[in-house]
Amino acid sequence: MLDFNRQPKLHELITAHIDTALTAEREQQPKRTYLGASRLGVACDRALQFEFAGAPVDPGRDFSGRLLRIFEVGHTLEDLAIRWLRLAGLDLHTRTRSGGQFGFSVCDGLIQGHVDGIVTGAPVNLGFTYPMLWEFKTMNAQNWRDCVKRGVAVSKPVYAAQMAVYQAYMEGSIEGISQNPALFTAINKDTQEIWFELVPFDAALAQRASDRAVKIIAATRQSELLPRSFAQSSHFECKFCAWQERCWRPQ
Repeated sequence: MLDFNRQPKLHELITAHIDTALTAEREQQPKRTYLGASRLGVACDRALQFEFAGAPVDPGRDFSGRLLRIFEVGHTLEDLAIRWLRLAGLDLHTRTRSGGQFGFSVCDGLIQGHVDGIVTGAPVNLGFTYPMLWEFKTMNAQNWRDCVKRGVAVSKPVYAAQMAVYQAYMEGSIEGISQNPALFTAINKDTQEIWFELVPFDAALAQRASDRAVKIIAATRQSELLPRSFAQSSHFECKFCAWQERCWRPQ
């Protein structure tokens, strides 16, 4: 039985203040008006269309304070990974000469991507060829072990599509980046173990992801609701979708 008379504990009170502040800060950020390349590998066309169109998420499906804290920890670990790799002798660039992020914008700005980094040199015994895309992720122990066991393309196809699209579209500004494998890096947030994997450019995957983006943009402009990718609302992907109720609501 719940005790409605229980007084919140100190850690709960302070955490609530932090989460409220993080949520308010996020709400002040401008809404994304483009399809991010990092999202083009998600499982469902309709979910991606809802995201692109800025459809309100289902009640209770907004980013929680805890999730926003997870995002910030990920950014901090990325900064650490950059420092560690540079100490290890990798010539890793994360900013352009003007101070901005490496990235691309196509289709009148409706498809964009921002790259974690570009590697242009490393210890000779690594045998790398340059320039090479650098992509960084953090994972919990379970997801990290699965990625190590099966490889990123199988374990995390969203990340594989992201890298393929980056390599394809960055070729125009960084010649040769699609000819060399990307360096995928993942930190286990529970143990701080690091996984490195070379991911060759998958031109077919990049084309499928690009075609998908164009399809979603065209359908949204024409007010055409794309079909669901799954037959039942109880499907694993649907249960964790921010638009599950909206999607399965009777028309």
